Formats: sequence, C-alpha cells, structure tokens
Amino acid sequence: MSSTALAEIAVQAFTILFVTIGPLDVAPIFLGLVGEAPARLRRRLALKACLVAAIVLYGFAFFGEALMTALGIGFPALRLAGGILLLLVAIDLVLARPSGLSSITAEERSEAERELRHHTDISVFPLAIPLIAGPGAMTAIVLLMAQHEGERIAQGIVLAVLAAVILLALLALLFADAIRRLLGRTGVNVVTRVGGILLAALAAQFIIDGLRASRLFG
Repeated sequence: MSSTALAEIAVQAFTILFVTIGPLDVAPIFLGLVGEAPARLRRRLALKACLVAAIVLYGFAFFGEALMTALGIGFPALRLAGGILLLLVAIDLVLARPSGLSSITAEERSEAERELRHHTDISVFPLAIPLIAGPGAMTAIVLLMAQHEGERIAQGIVLAVLAAVILLALLALLFADAIRRLLGRTGVNVVTRVGGILLAALAAQFIIDGLRASRLFG
C-alpha cells in the first residue's frame, strides 16, 4: 500500500472521527455541566470520561464487526445503515440542531446537572456516553475498521487516529475555558458546520458504496 493511500486513509479516518466525536463541541457542553466545579474535579471528570470513551470505542473497533456478523448483518447493509446514521449526524451539525445523535438531549443535560449537584460522578454518563462515544462515533469506528478488513497497516492507522482524536477531546475538556474565550460559540459553530458538510459527503459515499455492493445493484 502506497504512502499516498495510507495518507488518504488517515485523513478520512480523522475527518470522520473528529466530526463524530466532536472535541470542540464537547468543550462548551462540558463547561455547561460542570459550572463552577473545582479545577481538580474537572480534571478528574475529563480524564475518566475520555478513558471510558476510549474503552467503549476500542471495544467497537475490535469486536463491532464480529457482532454484526453474528447478527447476520453483511457489510453492504452496515455501510448503508452506517452511512444513513452518519448523514443524520451531519445534518444535525450543519443545522446546529442538537439531538441524541450529535449531542446530549435536554433531559440528559438536566439529569447530569442534578447528579453533579448531588456529587454524583457524571464522567460515564453523559460525558463518556453519549457525549464523546456517541452513536455516530461508534458507527464510524465499526465502518472504518470493516472497510479495511484484513489490512493490518490501514486498521492500525485508524486505531492510531482514534487515539489522537480522543486525546484531542481530553485536551478540549481540560482547556475548555480557553477554547470558549478563543473561538466563542460562533467559532465553534463554524468549525462544526464545516465538519458536518464533510461528514455528509463521506456518509453519502458510504451509502453509495453500500448500494453498489448490495444485491439490488449486483
């Protein structure tokens, strides 16, 4: 496999995972949840949330395709369903329309704030799941790993990119105040919408590939 092909794999994986995990989107939500919590508590919540999210996403990376196979779901169907789900995530991002796919719902936010007031650990829910490791990110990592089945180097690149994006998410949580001052809500929305457009194009490609590989077009 040429260096150009490997670079294309890395760029595709980074684009999809960065948009679906959304480090810049996570930061302001994290600030809204933790409020005036002490810096030490913020760091602990951020570290634990990213660790749990990493475990979940790497679990899907290694075992997601096997689970699909056990359920009798073929790769064309996975591409179709995954492409549609990622397209819905992209639409939410472009329209800045929060939903359970690209963000946490109002009910989840309210529950998390109530738990934090009662000194309950919110790092697993909703920080790790679904804020960082949401449906879009889970689907994306399964699709990316299945797309390069049998290609150890390509899959290694996908796994390395996943680690890099989770690290970016951790940095975004740790420096959420600085990001808010630097970009503001408008800046974050601009980055999110651009990412949403790119994700929509990649999702459409997954759908097209799934249709081509299906028996309907065989």
